[in-house]
Amino acid sequence: MERKTKVLFLCTGNSCRSQMAEGWARHLRGDIVEPYSAGVEVHGMNEHAVRVMAEAGVDISGQRSKHVEELDGIPFDCIVTVCDHARETCPFIPGNAVRIHAGFEDPPRMAAETDDPEKKLDCYRKVRDEIRDFVTDLRLNQT
Repeated sequence: MERKTKVLFLCTGNSCRSQMAEGWARHLRGDIVEPYSAGVEVHGMNEHAVRVMAEAGVDISGQRSKHVEELDGIPFDCIVTVCDHARETCPFIPGNAVRIHAGFEDPPRMAAETDDPEKKLDCYRKVRDEIRDFVTDLRLNQT
């Protein structure tokens, strides 16, 4: 049995984008990927992210927001920053992990521009689908 590729999805608060990426990676590529997510801060799980992922058939309700330091010692093969702030403030993570930046828009910031509850969720759906496409196309070297 081949070892799964350990991928860390890193965002600012590990509440939305990185959580969605972890969920998609587990759902779409769990046979070859061991996904993790964390933040450079901890903001708690975003209820809208949980909801729109459930709409797509992916349950992330059991995941929790965590600081990247909680994952210290895990030998990641790939580290993906999913927002610019995480890329700019990412602490040093030792190892030979391939580093990829995929800056996705911030759904809470986008949703703040409307009072319509459905349009707010559409902001999350848009980013959810972009992250799904990214995870689907992510090229990983199997070790």
